[in-house]
Amino acid sequence: MKIDHLRRDYRHARLSRKDLPEDPMVLFQNWLSNAIEAQLCEPNAMVLGTRDNKDTIRLRNVLLKGIDNYSFIFYTNYESGKAEAINHYPRVSLLFSWLDLERQVEIQGVAKKADRKYSEQYFHSRPRKSQIGAWVSQQSSIISSREVLENKMFEIEESFKGKDVPLPDFWGGYRVSPLSIEFWQGRESRLHDRFRYQRISLEESNWKVNRLSP
Repeated sequence: MKIDHLRRDYRHARLSRKDLPEDPMVLFQNWLSNAIEAQLCEPNAMVLGTRDNKDTIRLRNVLLKGIDNYSFIFYTNYESGKAEAINHYPRVSLLFSWLDLERQVEIQGVAKKADRKYSEQYFHSRPRKSQIGAWVSQQSSIISSREVLENKMFEIEESFKGKDVPLPDFWGGYRVSPLSIEFWQGRESRLHDRFRYQRISLEESNWKVNRLSP
């Protein structure tokens, strides 16, 4: 299969310095709203990059479930591979790819566990079966068959029958606080528009903005 001929010229939009707000979160939320309005598949999906204690870089898609106090929030099992990596090395990357809009956003930041009240609130907003699924899955562990999950699902459903499903101690949210946010807008002839917002520390409120060569 030949793929070296696959290409397209990006002409959907452009990005200039004069159009950039001082606050990168304003631009991010505008772009996310554009992706939602365009009815893209999973517009809140983001690739999470981590580094574990063996210096292995891992990538996986997770769903953004909140933006609050300059943080990007997602939820997971605290005993999963991603959680173990974050506990070892909290610097992470996030990547949003909105290819139909010829856009992507790359974020470098620091992850830490969200307050339990946020996890409680989000957990109980999920469908009941998703709540039970959090109890069923020992995320990233090896299982012998699909039936193992289905049998455990039945057992957990029975144990919580007629009751509210409690938030597991091993499940909850992470906040990723950004140190840099880069916006990429595809342009014709591969001369893309790239702007990176950076700040020195998480306490810094001022962002430095630079245009990057494509």
